Amino acid sequence: MPPTPNADTLRTPTITDVAREAKVGKTSVSRYLNGEFDSLSDALRLRIQQAISTLGFRPNQMARGLKRGRTRMVGMVVADISNPYSVEVMRGVEAACQKQGFMLMVCNSDNQLELEKRYLDLLTNYRVEGLVINPIGLPEEDLASISNTGLPLVIIDRRAVRLQCDMVGLDNLQAATLATQHLLQQGFQSIHFFTEPIGQISSRSEREQALRQVVAAAGKGYSATTSELDMEDTAGLARALQKALKSKKRTAIFAGNGRMLLNVALGLQQLGARWPEDIGLLGFDDPSWAALAGSGITGIRQPTFEIGQAALDFLVQRIDGIASPARMQAFPGELKIRGSTLLKSVTEA
Repeated sequence: MPPTPNADTLRTPTITDVAREAKVGKTSVSRYLNGEFDSLSDALRLRIQQAISTLGFRPNQMARGLKRGRTRMVGMVVADISNPYSVEVMRGVEAACQKQGFMLMVCNSDNQLELEKRYLDLLTNYRVEGLVINPIGLPEEDLASISNTGLPLVIIDRRAVRLQCDMVGLDNLQAATLATQHLLQQGFQSIHFFTEPIGQISSRSEREQALRQVVAAAGKGYSATTSELDMEDTAGLARALQKALKSKKRTAIFAGNGRMLLNVALGLQQLGARWPEDIGLLGFDDPSWAALAGSGITGIRQPTFEIGQAALDFLVQRIDGIASPARMQAFPGELKIRGSTLLKSVTEA
């Protein structure tokens, strides 16, 4: 029978064990692990390397980082990881992390405020060097309590008026204005904005605000309506769609994000409605499937990957000590015109 393992064989090897195996001092092992090879002879480096291999030693990077005051870790909290927007932004953040030598820890708050708060506390306790947050709608006071600790913080896709931190996202006023003007130019007289509950979400309120301003400027013959709907409220969605379809004016639906656009498209399909013959259809985020839906669905494309990269770049600059005033980088949206809004002949933008 094989020998029963004892406590020594089960114990994780330490720097002390490596030093003993290599017959060197702990200082020499620490220099080796920190890459200070110039201070070690070739023979000494080889002995330490062989001892590490023999023992299966793996350095505790967290402990080493804390000892030096650096962990090279950043945290990211996303509101909904099932949202393609969040996934693409996260890819941008991760790519920038790899380029700049940081490791990314991602937490999905699943649209739950309490879970969002818990993850922010958790990441702070893990001693991350900075945070990138796509918040659901936490009160600014909660985010300010993090910022006031001195921990670098960048917010994505939200504005926080009283919070002094960097923010990166879409220029929602520009993008929604561009989309609304296109709908009016195509002959739609009534625009129905379908959105998740606006609450304190600045991106949603800015999109609605821009839509209403453009429609109001068009004159009395034009109108704008808003329906705030939970994603799971299928009955409410059906009622709102039926109302839009019964309008006596040429009507277009403007979906506030990619997930809402999918729900609206499926709902219209179930009702037997055609776009643009029965109703126009346009949405934010421009998901890949929008180009495949019949003659295609017009959308506002966001540079989501670039937004993620820019957020991490801002964060690393703060980690490195830049002390400029809070910055806001707003990327323009791009209108992708397809058949769902083409009542008139228009060359694709």
